[in-house]
Amino acid sequence: MNMHTTTPQRTLAETALIDAFGERLSLLPGDGAVMLKRDDAIEAIKSGLPTRRIESWHYTDLRRLLTSVPDFDPAAVAKAIAPIVEGSSVLPVLNGVSSAKLASIEGVVVQRLSEKLTDGSAAPGLDSYGSDDAIGALNTAFVADGYFVDIADGAQLDKPVELQNLQAGGQTHVRLAVRVGAGAKAVIVERQAGEGAALVSAVSQLVLGEGAEVTWLIVQEQPDTATHLAQFKAHLGKNSKLTLFVMNAGGKLVRQEVVVKTTGEGAEFTLRGINLLAGDTHTDVTMVLDHAVPHTASTEVIRNVVTGRARGVFQGRINVHQYAQKTNAKMACNTLLLSDDGEFSTKPELEIFADDVVCGHGATVTEIDHSHLFYLMARGIDEKTARGLLVKAFVAEVIEELDDEAIVEALEARLDDWFLTHG
Repeated sequence: MNMHTTTPQRTLAETALIDAFGERLSLLPGDGAVMLKRDDAIEAIKSGLPTRRIESWHYTDLRRLLTSVPDFDPAAVAKAIAPIVEGSSVLPVLNGVSSAKLASIEGVVVQRLSEKLTDGSAAPGLDSYGSDDAIGALNTAFVADGYFVDIADGAQLDKPVELQNLQAGGQTHVRLAVRVGAGAKAVIVERQAGEGAALVSAVSQLVLGEGAEVTWLIVQEQPDTATHLAQFKAHLGKNSKLTLFVMNAGGKLVRQEVVVKTTGEGAEFTLRGINLLAGDTHTDVTMVLDHAVPHTASTEVIRNVVTGRARGVFQGRINVHQYAQKTNAKMACNTLLLSDDGEFSTKPELEIFADDVVCGHGATVTEIDHSHLFYLMARGIDEKTARGLLVKAFVAEVIEELDDEAIVEALEARLDDWFLTHG
């Protein structure tokens, strides 16, 4: 008996991506090493976009959900916008192209990524982190620009650096790489926004030196005509501290991956996230955290608000390696469902190979507490306003943990804008 295997017919989106690569290859910067990475990446895409059969994509069947891919639009013109925190140093990438005029920041060296692709020095950073790294493959195949930011040892940045990735339609593929030297402190805002029907891939890479402290904010406010596929990767050195805040408040199809590894003892990682989901949208936040060395700590708290027919996902996987004794890791995901048609799937995971650790996770899904609603209405507050106050309090608690007045006020303003539209 002869066995015949057939390759599944490519979807329209897969075909469009493969064709686009062939058309744009001559326009993409890169030396021989970079081009080899690009070839490997497009081969991964030719093998097919991930489906629910791949465990890490079980709740986000990209092959089914990505129904079409827009063409690259050379006529699209995005404009830089005012930073979230007034006075920030802004580094804009407009429709995939970085600014030729770079901001001057004391203690910081900024380079256009297109230059580092051209000379090949960016090649090592293009490696995928696993066989299911579809976002990394997509970005590696098409990325043409972005920034490399090098913060000097001991630098104390007195104002945030805002990295803006803005689109006005078509496809944009951007990479933002940041190295923070030993003992340095910085606040970095990653702004993802736009106006058009778009496919956006964005990969951010962060390396923290010994004793470095960074607060990194990801504010994603794409329109409901955009697909946003993003990845944040970080390595934490000895005694370094990273606070990552993620706010998803837009996008038709969104996947935000967080991949963090503690590489030095004493490292601390804090993740706080807010997903504001409305309409007929799909948002997935997937985290993989590796505690690879002893005496490290992490806490993750995700708050979700779901309205309309929106669907949300949080997958959180914490791996505690055998050598990583004295690890302290806690994770919680809390969801407020405001619609009978909305859905949220939570999958927390712990894989522990060390025996001297303190680890735990939890998840809750609830509706508005009617006793709290009654309490407010009994004091003369109308029902709509009372509901809004309760929902805002649910998510604002996470924002207030940032303990920086300017940042808290800025994020609460973004929160108010979302509720004004969707509340």
